[in-house]
Amino acid sequence: MMVLELAIWGAWLPLIFGYLPSLGFSPTEPPAALAPFVPDFLKWFFSEQGMILNAFPVAAIIGLFFSNQYADRHFAAERFMAFSHLVGGLAILACGFVHSFWPFFWLMFIHCLLYVPTLSITNSIAFANMKDPQREFGLIRMGGTIGWIMAAWPFTFILVDWDKVGAANPQGVVAWFDIVLQSGLTGEALKAATKWTYVVAGIVSLVLAGFSLTLPHTPPKTKAQGAGESLAWLESLRLLKHPFVLVLWLVTFVDSFVHNCYFNWTGSFLGAASSAGGVGIPGNWIMPVMTIGQVAEILTMLILGITLKKLGWRWTMIMGILGHAARFAVYAYLPQSMGAIVAVQILHGICYAFFFATVYIFVDAYSPKDIRASAQGLFNVMILGGGALLANSICPRLIQQTFTQNGITDFKGLFLVPTFVAIGAAVALLIFFHPPAVKTEATAAGSAPH
Repeated sequence: MMVLELAIWGAWLPLIFGYLPSLGFSPTEPPAALAPFVPDFLKWFFSEQGMILNAFPVAAIIGLFFSNQYADRHFAAERFMAFSHLVGGLAILACGFVHSFWPFFWLMFIHCLLYVPTLSITNSIAFANMKDPQREFGLIRMGGTIGWIMAAWPFTFILVDWDKVGAANPQGVVAWFDIVLQSGLTGEALKAATKWTYVVAGIVSLVLAGFSLTLPHTPPKTKAQGAGESLAWLESLRLLKHPFVLVLWLVTFVDSFVHNCYFNWTGSFLGAASSAGGVGIPGNWIMPVMTIGQVAEILTMLILGITLKKLGWRWTMIMGILGHAARFAVYAYLPQSMGAIVAVQILHGICYAFFFATVYIFVDAYSPKDIRASAQGLFNVMILGGGALLANSICPRLIQQTFTQNGITDFKGLFLVPTFVAIGAAVALLIFFHPPAVKTEATAAGSAPH
C-alpha cells in the first residue's frame, strides 16, 4: 500500500516546477478569465502556476473537513482508497495530454482532491493494524520511500535523447548503457518529455485502486450516541487547546514551507548550467539524484523507533528541522561542488523521518481512536496544506524573478531564505514544545493533560 501510494506523488512532483513554465503558465499573472477580479496583492496566489501548484495544499485543507470525516465515521478506509485512486488516477493520467491552463488545472485539482486524503487514510489503515506503532510505523512507512524511489529511476531511461544515442552508434551492451546514461534530455526537450511523469502516476494510481480492495477491512469508528461531537474534524481541532499540540502544529507549518522550498527549487538548481549558477546535472539524472534522500530515508526509518526512545519527541524533531538548514546551507555556499550537492541529499532522510514521520506517530499517540484520520488530517493541513500553499505561491516568483537577473539566478541568496527559517523553527520547538513524558488517558480523551 505504502509503495504504491507514494510512487504516485513521487512520479510527477519533482519535475512539475520546471514543466509548468514550459507550458507558458505565468508565475505572476492570473488566467485571463480571472485577471479582472483579482486584486494586485493576491496575484501571487492566483497566478497560473500558483493555482496549479496550490491544488495540492488546498485539497489537504478541504480533506480535513470532508474526506477524513467520512473515513473516520462513515466509510470503510480501503473502499475510500479504491474510489479515490480510480477517479484521481484517471485525472492525473490525463494531465500528460493537455497543454492549456484550464483543463490542466481542473484535472490536477480533481486528482489532488481525491489523492491527498488518502495520505492520511493510509496512515490510519497502518496504525489500525499495528501492535506497537512507535516500533512498527517507521518500517511500514519505509515502503512509501521505496515507492518514491521506484517512480523516479525509470526516468533515467525515459528522459533520454535517443537521437544522440543513435548517432553515437554504441557497440555492445556496456557501451550502449554508457551512452544512454550520458545522454539525458535538456532544455525544452526535457520539459516536453516530462508529460510521461503524469502517465506513470496515473497508471500506478489505477493499480492501487484495485489493490486497495485487498487491504485489511478498516471500518469507520462511529461515535456512540450522546458520547460527544459527531464531527471528527471538529473534535480534532479541539486538540489544539493543548499548548504543546498547538506549538507543534505551528512549527509543522514552518517546516512544511521549508520542505516545499526544496521541491520547488532543487530540480531547477540541479539542472541549471554552472554558467547560470546551477549544478549542471543532466536531465535524466535529476530525479535519481533527488532520490538519494529517499534511500537515506529508508535507513533513517529503520532507526526511528530507537531514536524516539533515546531522544524523545522534541530532540528527534529538532534534528529533522536542522537537517533542512544544513542542506540549504550547502546549496548556498557550495553550488559548484557537484559531489557535495549530491552527497547532501542524504539529509532528506533525516528531514522527513525525524520530523514528519515522527509527527504522524505523535498524533496517533495523542489523539482519540475515533478521530485519528481527522487528527492526521489536522496536521496534514500544515504538512500538505498551509506550508505547501505558501511555498508554492511565492517560490516560483522568488526563483524566476526576485533572485534571477539576466538569466543568472542568485542561488546563494535564494537558499539562505529557508536556511534561516529552518533555524528559527528549531529554536521555537526547543523553547516552547514540552509534551507530557508519557501519554495520559486524559490526553487521549482530548482533555487537558496532567
